[in-house]
Amino acid sequence: MKTISSVFDIVPSYPLEELLSEGQTKEDILFVDIETTGLTARNSSLYLAGCIFFKEEKWQYIQWLAETYDEELQVLTAFFEFLHGYRFLIHYNGNRFDLPYLEQKAQQYSMPYSFADIDGVDIYRRILPYRDILGLPDLKQRTVEEFLGLEREDPYTGGQLISRYHDYVCEKDPQYEAELLKHNADDLYGMLQVVGMLSYPDIFLKPVRVMKVHANYFNDVNKKRSQEIILKLRFGSPLPKPVSFRALGCYFSAEGIDGSLKVPLYEEELKFFYANYRDYYYLPAEDMAMHKAIAGFVDKEHRVQATAANCYTRKKSLYLPQWDVLFTPFFKREYRSRDLFFELTDEFKKSRSGFNMYAEHILSSMFQYRDE
Repeated sequence: MKTISSVFDIVPSYPLEELLSEGQTKEDILFVDIETTGLTARNSSLYLAGCIFFKEEKWQYIQWLAETYDEELQVLTAFFEFLHGYRFLIHYNGNRFDLPYLEQKAQQYSMPYSFADIDGVDIYRRILPYRDILGLPDLKQRTVEEFLGLEREDPYTGGQLISRYHDYVCEKDPQYEAELLKHNADDLYGMLQVVGMLSYPDIFLKPVRVMKVHANYFNDVNKKRSQEIILKLRFGSPLPKPVSFRALGCYFSAEGIDGSLKVPLYEEELKFFYANYRDYYYLPAEDMAMHKAIAGFVDKEHRVQATAANCYTRKKSLYLPQWDVLFTPFFKREYRSRDLFFELTDEFKKSRSGFNMYAEHILSSMFQYRDE
C-alpha cells in the first residue's frame, strides 16, 4: 500500500464551524472521498481512499492507494484508524455511496467499524432541493465545480479510471498511478471549494437578517402604478455566485452576503372574518357583521343571522401578503379566497424582529410554491 500526503493552499469560503456542535473545532472535521472498481461493495474493490483534515493551521490531505487487489484491507484499515478521533465528516453524496460502501467492506472483513456515532454533512444532499433555483443541469461534483468557475486538470471520471486501475495493478506504470492519485486529489480539492455551496441552503434554513426596508412605486405589466416593499438582507456567509428567482409575485436576488426581496404592497379595502359567526348578525345596509350583544338593538328588518361568508368587517389600509397565518389579524378579499394579508401598521414598520420573521416566511413560501 502506498501512502501520500500533502497540503492544500486554499481556505474554504464557508464558515465550517457553523456546522459543528458545541465544543467541536475545525480539527474535528474530516473530508472523505473513495475510489472503487464498482458500485457495490460485494462485487468490487476499494482501491483508494482520500481525506482532508485541518492540522497546524493548514488544510492537508492524505491518500492510501492499494498497489494490488490484496491491499484493499490495508487501505480500509488505514482509513478507519485515521478516522479515529474525528467527529464530523464532510463528503459529496457520501450518504448514498462512500459511507455505506466503507461500512459494507468493514462487515465483509468482520471489522467493528461504522459511522453511527459520527456527525456530518453530505454536500450533495444539502444542496439537492435547490438545484432548480441554481439552474444546474445535474449535481455531479464536476458540474458544481464548473458552476463555480473551477477548473480541474484531471480529465477522467471515476468510472473511466476503473480500467486504468486494473492496468496499474498489472503494469505498475507510474503514469497510471499519477492519474489515479490526481483524480482523487482533485475530488478532495474540489470539495474544499464546493462546500461553499452550503451558503445557498442557509438562505432558507437559517435566520434572516433584514438590514433595511423601504417602499417603492413601479408600473406593472399592465402599466398600472403599483407599490412594493424592498427588504435588504444580510447573510452569514457569502454566496459563491449570484442567484435570483421569482415566485408568488415576489422577487428574490442575492450576491455575496447581500440579498434583496421585493414584495407587493396593496392599498385597498379588505375584510376581516370573525370565526364565531353564530354570535353575529349581518347588517346588509352597512355590509358588515356586528356582535349580537350590540346588534340586538338593531331593528330586525335590518339584520340577519350572519354566515361564515358574510361575518366580516371591512378596512381600507396598506396590506402585505402572507401564505400562512403568520401575523394576525389576517384579512382576505372574499371568504373563499386563498390569499391572506396582514396590515402594515405603523407599529409593524418599526419592528425589526417582525420583518426578520416576514423575510423568512417569504423565502420559505417562495421556495415551496416557486413557479420559475
